[in-house]
Amino acid sequence: MSQVVDTVRQDIISAIKSDKLVLPTLPEAALRVREVAEDPDANMDQLTAVIGNDAALSARIVRVANSPLLRANKAIEDLKTAVMRLGIEYTCNIATGLAMQQMFQATSDLVDKRLRDVWTRSSEIAGISHVLCRHYTRLRPDQATLAGLIHKIGVLPILTYAEEHPSLLKDSLTLDTVINQLQGPIGDLILKAWDFPAELAHIPSQHMKFDRQVAEADYVDIVTVAMLQSYLGTNSALGQVDYHQVSAFARLGMDPDMQMAEAEDLSADMEAAMTLLQ
Repeated sequence: MSQVVDTVRQDIISAIKSDKLVLPTLPEAALRVREVAEDPDANMDQLTAVIGNDAALSARIVRVANSPLLRANKAIEDLKTAVMRLGIEYTCNIATGLAMQQMFQATSDLVDKRLRDVWTRSSEIAGISHVLCRHYTRLRPDQATLAGLIHKIGVLPILTYAEEHPSLLKDSLTLDTVINQLQGPIGDLILKAWDFPAELAHIPSQHMKFDRQVAEADYVDIVTVAMLQSYLGTNSALGQVDYHQVSAFARLGMDPDMQMAEAEDLSADMEAAMTLLQ
């Protein structure tokens, strides 16, 4: 098994280096949104016009603006008002993340199912990250949400490779091992290629390092705890992790013994978080 994993790992790494396995590029809508975000002279009208070209994305931004998480008093029905409520930075990050959903699709049923599962789980973790960020840090909830959405982005080229190597696709145990070992460093490569900010660029490789030592809470910590919360009560390996061994809890000022889903002050927010990006 380990020999097969090593061979696949070397194959994928050399394929990326020789441009035979191309790293995914951001969807057109996300690229245009990020161009607006990086333009110091950009205004809300420009951002509304860019998002308005994509009807599905527009509808989802309006839904996010109406989320109970954002404590809205009055329902919003149009994109411009939604962008005004969310602000340019917040809208750009959420729109970038939502536009990425189209990347998590494939032609073969097996790969398509795996990609959709990754996206569904990432959406849930992104929503939980939003809540944790607001309750336990002074970091930006929109950035935390995007962090949750991109933490497994490295899975994309691995499954593209698997699609071209049917024997690997049929051997789910080996494929899972390859994904676990490679998605982190490959994810970092993708985010670097996309020019993502430094505080997000290493989330794929860092969020599974439960003994990380850094000076203060960051987006990696938020994603780590959100991911563990997402798997709480399941039979998976991540559902069995001893929270006392996870340094992120202390930096976020959280009690590892607290079952977050049962904490009354967070339960309504957690419920809203789960549906924020669905």
